[in-house]
Amino acid sequence: KMIPFSLNKEFENEGAFYKNNKININLNNNEMTIQDLALQGKHNVYNSMAAAVASRVLEVKDFIIRQSLQDFKNIDHRLEHVINVHGIEFINDSKATNINSVWFALESMHKDTIWIVGGIDKGNDYSELLELVDEKVKAIVCIGQNTDNIHKYFKAHVDNIVNANSMNEAVGFSYQLAEKGDVVLLSPACASFDMFSNFEHRGTEFKKSVRSL
Repeated sequence: KMIPFSLNKEFENEGAFYKNNKININLNNNEMTIQDLALQGKHNVYNSMAAAVASRVLEVKDFIIRQSLQDFKNIDHRLEHVINVHGIEFINDSKATNINSVWFALESMHKDTIWIVGGIDKGNDYSELLELVDEKVKAIVCIGQNTDNIHKYFKAHVDNIVNANSMNEAVGFSYQLAEKGDVVLLSPACASFDMFSNFEHRGTEFKKSVRSL
């Protein structure tokens, strides 16, 4: 039996769809709604819908499905909410070492974003991010070796682009550039080995610097 789910299409009969920040599921003439998902971003909503539909087929109780999707804790360094400081949200996505991962991270941002990016470039084509950067990013803080390339791609799209010599400095610059209601996103699009032992080390240093603000 095939049960459809979609971000864009509503199903009157069986299926699941996403509307007004809620997952709506209709299965066996029994409806349920899930809102306030723990994981944001289209890819996570797709995964949440698939998990919810499968759980309903297996007759897992609605409140258990709802609670699981609302309380689920993300893995460290993957769109990990760190803390809010004076109304500014800090997100650690250090695992995002390529353009595709950063695309999903930026796509999931729903606030003006200060983007911390850079490291050892893997031959990135940043043009794939230009539309999202135009829409979401108000300032860029560059770290690591790849600063010249980042400036080249984004100088015509973002007014504020600054270089930082350390993660602590990057967090400090980001905090100065941000306003209440903004988000600071570490999503580097690059490998970490120019400044850190691995992406976990990079993310941990980011979190330490944020918590020391």
